[in-house]
Amino acid sequence: MTTVIAPRDRTEVPRDRAESATGHRTESATGTAARTAEAVITGIGVAAPNGLGTEAWWAATLRGESGIRPLSRFDAGSYPVKLAGEVPGFIDADHVSSRLLPQTDRVTRLSLAAAKEALDDAGADPAQLPDHAAGVVTANSFGGFEFGQRELEALWSKGGRHVSAYQSFAWFYAVNSGQISIRHGLRGASGVIVSEQAGGLDAMAHARRQVRKGARLVVTGGIDSALCPWGWAAYVAGGGLTDRVDPARAYLPFSEDASGHVVGEGGALLILENAEEARRRGATVYGILAGHAATFDADGVCRLGAAAELALADADVHPDEVDIVFADAAGDRAADRAEAVAITALFGPYGVPVTAPKSMTGRLAAGGASLDVAAALLALRDQLIPPTTGTELPADDCLLNLVTGAPSPGLGLPLRTALVLARGRGGFNSAVVVRAPEAAA
Repeated sequence: MTTVIAPRDRTEVPRDRAESATGHRTESATGTAARTAEAVITGIGVAAPNGLGTEAWWAATLRGESGIRPLSRFDAGSYPVKLAGEVPGFIDADHVSSRLLPQTDRVTRLSLAAAKEALDDAGADPAQLPDHAAGVVTANSFGGFEFGQRELEALWSKGGRHVSAYQSFAWFYAVNSGQISIRHGLRGASGVIVSEQAGGLDAMAHARRQVRKGARLVVTGGIDSALCPWGWAAYVAGGGLTDRVDPARAYLPFSEDASGHVVGEGGALLILENAEEARRRGATVYGILAGHAATFDADGVCRLGAAAELALADADVHPDEVDIVFADAAGDRAADRAEAVAITALFGPYGVPVTAPKSMTGRLAAGGASLDVAAALLALRDQLIPPTTGTELPADDCLLNLVTGAPSPGLGLPLRTALVLARGRGGFNSAVVVRAPEAAA
């Protein structure tokens, strides 16, 4: 079943100034010097549990095809949680040279593959850019957990002399940014963001800052992978996971029957470019990174709604202009209820289509939100909203127009603007607004 309500009246509202979630009024970003370097997305690279490569993943997502299944990377029989989202068909040697294989963890190999696909998709050649004009900003939550586990095993079973010298960097959060930079000669301002599920959006915001400072191109987004016994022990200890064994009933965002979430690996990397430079070289533009905001929960108060409102203000977008919301979708009753309250406070009950395609991949830590941005951009391109799977109807206390069952064309109006929400463990909230190229023309 696909939940759709009547089309909204798209009324133009003057917005010389925007009121923030804190009650203060802030200058519209369109009138500031910060807007002189607009950031556009020109390339997408994906490694996801329901598809390796952007178009394979997107086709599976529109079909409602889940990548959640029994964990196969190791024997999970002794653990209370046995389901995961694993990237299918990824052969490391097909994407990483024999020289790099012993130096890298699976998360870095997935990142290198996604970065190459994104650059190829953008038709961008960093070698043709001036030195220091291109950089990379990624998000990561675990670093090379599987690599680290192997080296710990060597340390305790054989001794320190058997620990690889590559352990000095292969475990580190920043290793994905470093290896992508080395492979593609990206010598510009670079970095890494660590804010769990919110990280993919926060990394894109930092990349946008670099574009506004003069960077021509930035590889950005997030990839995570910690599907090894050490990583699994951390996931289980952290809580919030479902112990159900039926993949179709395990991860049910916004459902009355929600029992927790499923974790997965992968994510998306995107190419963010200076809009003028992208137009100059004739690049195809998926969309504009129009707005971002981040907040932090305090005193038990969820600040996700504030992040959403501030991101809209940054984008100079009125709530009536938002055509789709990609939800964080924790799969926990209390967290889902809090997110539903935040969304309805901004858009009204059932006021905007909401979807959670991560129901087909599981929560990918730093990779989840950037994958949602990729889905938002392709939804704007194809004029189709991907569904939420598993959940048939939202719970009575989640007053959301949740798209389920099949892709939806929206509310009878062109899809031009999407809001992507993310929450990271520990209180991180992040929101991004992306717009179709013609929407901001």
